[in-house]
Amino acid sequence: MRQPWRLDERGQRVLDVALAGFLTFTAVAGTPLGGFSLLVGALCTLQFVPLFWRRSHPIASASVIVAASLLQATLVDTPVWGQVAFPIAVYSVARFANARWGFAMLAVGLIGAGVASYDWMKPYADDVNEGAYVSYFLSISAIVAAAWALGTLGRTRAAYVASLVERGERLEREAAQQAQLAAQDERARIAREMHDVVAHGLSVIVVQADGARYAAAKDPAAATQALATISETGRESLTEMRRMLGLLRAEGGSGTAPQPGLADLPYLIDEARAGGMQLDAVLPDPLPDVADGVALTVYRIAQEALTNVRKHAGVARVRLTVAYDDRELLIDVVDDGRGAATLGDGQGLGLLGMRERVAVHGGTVTAAPAPGGGFAVSARIPA
Repeated sequence: MRQPWRLDERGQRVLDVALAGFLTFTAVAGTPLGGFSLLVGALCTLQFVPLFWRRSHPIASASVIVAASLLQATLVDTPVWGQVAFPIAVYSVARFANARWGFAMLAVGLIGAGVASYDWMKPYADDVNEGAYVSYFLSISAIVAAAWALGTLGRTRAAYVASLVERGERLEREAAQQAQLAAQDERARIAREMHDVVAHGLSVIVVQADGARYAAAKDPAAATQALATISETGRESLTEMRRMLGLLRAEGGSGTAPQPGLADLPYLIDEARAGGMQLDAVLPDPLPDVADGVALTVYRIAQEALTNVRKHAGVARVRLTVAYDDRELLIDVVDDGRGAATLGDGQGLGLLGMRERVAVHGGTVTAAPAPGGGFAVSARIPA
């Protein structure tokens, strides 16, 4: 759609200078050419010069023009060319000042119409009737009212356009803020996923590598098994990272495997046991059918808790319990190791990630030293 033509700030200034300059020139040049008397030329100049500032100082400019018009009505009993400035002043106040000043200028203009009609018709009072006064008053009032209406229309339209521009800018800022917040949420989600995948995989690899190093001299078969576990864990971690990054890149279906869930818990348990962890697990049979997001959260909590046991608890016995009672899913991971000494504050990145995941689903999670020693992670998630 073609945009309407508008003057820019420089064009507006050129218009004001051209208008005021032309009118002032006619007043100044008309006096030596015999068109105006010296008094009329001076009055016209006094009325036209303030028009240079009609846009930047509309009230002050109009005040000078009103004062000059009153002076002209006192000194001259006939219309003069300088009175063209009055409707321009009315328009300028209505356009560039506020509505209150616009109404005030309209009232002054209507009073001036009455004064001018009386002043101009006074020399002919014996030859005219009241109808002539009314005719003059209505004609001058119509000019004043038209100037006020055009100025008011311009001011309201400019205010409407400004409000639209401000609204557009506000919406643009809000959209940018929403995009920034969404990006921050996405970065936090990626950080959680990367932490869970990398921390778990690397902890298994480190434990197995240490075991293989100590067993290499005495039991080569055990070292071979440990190296196989390292290889398998590394591949699984890489596969899971590719899956996650594939989901992030894809707009729709990515062709990658789905995120892990409850059905993957047995594999997680077997992996922990293969790494030498003494793990007792109790899972519901059959596994409940819950939302994918809830299933992923339970898996990640179990993964993070077992990773922390491997990293901090030392030689420990662990019990993992998952239960379901039709209203909520419960998961508890308790160990009897020394992890309470290193995770007693419960402020690790992984634990914070647990809380964020559970909070999304309206659940609760606690991670604290267990009575009698060890560490306990317990989560309750509505299902």
